[in-house]
Amino acid sequence: MSVFMIVSALMSGALVGALLGLFGGGGSVLATPLLLYVVGVHDPHVAIGTSAAAVAVNAGLNLVGHGRGGRVKWPCATVFAGAGLIGSFLGSTLAKAVDGQGLLLWFAFAMAAIALSMMRRPRSQGDPLVHISPALMLKLAPLGVLTGLAAGFFGIGGGFLIVPGLMAATGMTLVNATASSLLSVSLFGAATSLNYAASGLINWPVAGLFILGGLAGGALGVRGAGLLAGRALLARRMFATLVLLVAAYVAFRAALH
Repeated sequence: MSVFMIVSALMSGALVGALLGLFGGGGSVLATPLLLYVVGVHDPHVAIGTSAAAVAVNAGLNLVGHGRGGRVKWPCATVFAGAGLIGSFLGSTLAKAVDGQGLLLWFAFAMAAIALSMMRRPRSQGDPLVHISPALMLKLAPLGVLTGLAAGFFGIGGGFLIVPGLMAATGMTLVNATASSLLSVSLFGAATSLNYAASGLINWPVAGLFILGGLAGGALGVRGAGLLAGRALLARRMFATLVLLVAAYVAFRAALH
């Protein structure tokens, strides 16, 4: 790898790590575009597989920080993530059979959907004392499977579905849902990357650099999440605007091919 590729992989990883720490799963959506258009990974499938591996590790590390801060609702997060593993394997298997540029077009549409979902204001502030129950488990498990399917297909953490899904099913707060979503992001990313790795579609040196950069970025992001707890919606809307712009660029580049 060239010096530029090494530095850009480290910096891109730091940016994604920081966004994951701040916004949970939605922060992972820029990983694939960064690998394609900044780092210089040419194959869309390799970019998706590599980003899934890196995001899985970075999300897991950020999860530890949020867990120490007491923001993760572990029982709800575990039910959701466990059910979604099945969907993530199915989704990533389907994605490998789709043409790379066609997959990027779908990815751009997913990015736009992510951005729009992040701009919505929650209907209520949520219940910070929510607890798991059999009724909640029946709501969480089906949502987990569907979210895992989307996450596996697009090679993203799926946080844009996980966060509102957790809030709708359990009534937890946005801060708790953002933190709790990282368990699903980590497990879905691991399942997707293992599926891509079985087909030789991961650039491991780039993934390692991405993860290394994400260590520093994630630490800053987790700290920032605590500071922005009162302005989480404003911060998410600003990030969503950036995602919309990147989605338009990805769609344009894919259409050119």
